[in-house]
Amino acid sequence: MSIIPYSVREGFAGFQRAKFAVFTSTSAMAVALILIGLFGLLSYQAQQVSDWLRQRVGELEIFLQDTIDTPMARALHERAGATLGVDGADYISQEEATRIFQEEFGDGAEIFLSESFLPSSIKVRIQSNYANPDSLHALIAEFESWNRVDEVVFNEPLLAKVQENLRLLNTVGLALGIIVILASLFLVANTIRLTIYARRLLIRTMKLVGATDSFIRRPFLVEGVMQGILAGIVASLVVWALFTGLGNYLPQMAISGTTVAALLAGVVVCGALLGWLGSLFAVRRFIRTIQLH
Repeated sequence: MSIIPYSVREGFAGFQRAKFAVFTSTSAMAVALILIGLFGLLSYQAQQVSDWLRQRVGELEIFLQDTIDTPMARALHERAGATLGVDGADYISQEEATRIFQEEFGDGAEIFLSESFLPSSIKVRIQSNYANPDSLHALIAEFESWNRVDEVVFNEPLLAKVQENLRLLNTVGLALGIIVILASLFLVANTIRLTIYARRLLIRTMKLVGATDSFIRRPFLVEGVMQGILAGIVASLVVWALFTGLGNYLPQMAISGTTVAALLAGVVVCGALLGWLGSLFAVRRFIRTIQLH
């Protein structure tokens, strides 16, 4: 009889031998994976908000010369939209700029409307990976080299402040993620130790008849992976239900089904890995300390 079928069969049999211990360890893993899944989805949402914020803050506005005609302005608009690193561009004519000014300025705007003092411009939205000072300065230098461009402006101090705050949030988020994962691993490992302790007599008997540590360890690793997959499925259903309910109350929190499916599949894979690591650490330590007399 080969080792692999025996290990798999014994791993399945472990569910029947110690049902309460298996239930306890699987529940502990499910709780840990729910925390990891929620943290993963919230981190994804935070990254989306971060990208959107950097795009908004990193917007450029290209002011065109007063003497430019409409066809040339439209051509520059299309050229700006096709530039590498640009997510989109909007052309604002002098008439449109005047209307926007009148709406934002409110009462008293009429005193400025006797002559057209607002230039036409192109508002440029930058791709999130280009929304940093170095890339923006390179784009500004390129836009300023074009004919009929008067000035290119963007809010550099605000972008620098946003970048600094986002780096701080990313650092805090990474630290919290590491804490969650380590706490989950510690919880699972200690719970699985209880499962293994419940079968200490079986392990002792196997060692007495000459079984190697690796031979004894394999069924527990298989069982740990199976518990992790089961806990991952349960955690995925819980996380999906929580985010679906949250999305009904906060539509802006909704994310695509493909992204949710990928993240939940990651939870199941993480559960299998967590079960394997927890079993590995727990059984290795326990087997080394078990007494044969």
